[in-house]
Amino acid sequence: MSQNPSNTAVQTQQRLDRSDERVRHDEGILDMVWGFIDRVRSGDLGMLPVAVGLIVISIIFSALNPVFLAPNNLVNLLFDCATVGVISLGIICVLVLGEIDLSVGSMSGLASAMVGVLWVNSGWPIAAAIFAALLVGAAVGLIYATLYNRLGMPSFIATLAGLLALLGMQLYILGPTGSINLPYASSLVRFGQILIMPDWLSHTLALVPGLVMIGKGMRTMRQRQAANLSAQPLGALIIKAVVLTVALEAAVFYLNLGRGVPWMFGLFVALAVILNYALTRTKWGRSMFAVGGNREAARRSGINVRRIYMSAFVLCSTLATLGGILSASRLASSSQQAGTGDVNLNAIAAAVIGGTSLFGGRGSAYSALLGIIVIQAISNGLTLLNLSSSLRYMITGGVLAIAVIVDSLARRSRVSHGRA
Repeated sequence: MSQNPSNTAVQTQQRLDRSDERVRHDEGILDMVWGFIDRVRSGDLGMLPVAVGLIVISIIFSALNPVFLAPNNLVNLLFDCATVGVISLGIICVLVLGEIDLSVGSMSGLASAMVGVLWVNSGWPIAAAIFAALLVGAAVGLIYATLYNRLGMPSFIATLAGLLALLGMQLYILGPTGSINLPYASSLVRFGQILIMPDWLSHTLALVPGLVMIGKGMRTMRQRQAANLSAQPLGALIIKAVVLTVALEAAVFYLNLGRGVPWMFGLFVALAVILNYALTRTKWGRSMFAVGGNREAARRSGINVRRIYMSAFVLCSTLATLGGILSASRLASSSQQAGTGDVNLNAIAAAVIGGTSLFGGRGSAYSALLGIIVIQAISNGLTLLNLSSSLRYMITGGVLAIAVIVDSLARRSRVSHGRA
């Protein structure tokens, strides 16, 4: 029995259409892979070095001590990440401009001391004590910006002087006792030590990044297609979103086998997301990168360069203040040791290790998130191995040096690639 020629033609066309769809899908995946390779070869490494570093660190320390990857140990690691990580977010703001703030450790220590003195010794409400500390932090950043904008004082010198002055103020207001214990039953201390997200909420939040990626990606695709420009294939977008979602859900599931995801770490991630949006999606953020890339060109294009510097220094000192408050809640005390030691080193190193350039004009809020996890992973692993802090300093310094070398080589590669 013969088939209708018209039906045969329709079936043939359908098979060709399905074949074309498979080819386009395969080409989309290949384009995604080759595009990633091309970006790496051109010096746009993104988060690749720090991701590889985290994998290597996890393999080494888990082999030496299986407790390293235990759920509850990772939960404690996330608690510790939040305090210095918030400080590192502020460092990113000044590094994007090609500047530096060496006083963030002292500022965090002063904020810790202010909360203890005002709240415990003077009887202020905890909210008022925190607000007063944040105001002082913003004022310190304003002073740095004024010294830079009006007097041309290099940020290195201004913040170095601030480091000494703020440390002196911290010691002065704490007095001869040198330490103030915070009430263990208070909401602030509970937030820094025991408060954990409900399982359902942490799993729900883990879905959000993938959904946002799909939503933003599809909107970009429609806009580019409407302008007759090439767009990312839908299949490639879905694959990336699915991989991200599976990874986050798996991480949350594993953490929930222990205590769960700390609220304090959730606050840190939320601040990173907000800052990343401000840097990438607002006029202020575009101006930040423009000034960091070429200050004179930014000024000639109409950007208020002085205002940009002011906002960066104020934001940096304010976030350092918030980090100091979180540190006080984590330790349940305000002491002369708060903000000293390696706080400055870790805050700056986290931003650089995470991928923010020391040369200005390039960086991401997520640099602080990944960088501080690397640093705290090293510290936590060495502590579990009962090794001295001297090794931690040397290893962290070596990782920082490698990160700067990679940044320098990547910058050179981008320049040569652009010239080519």
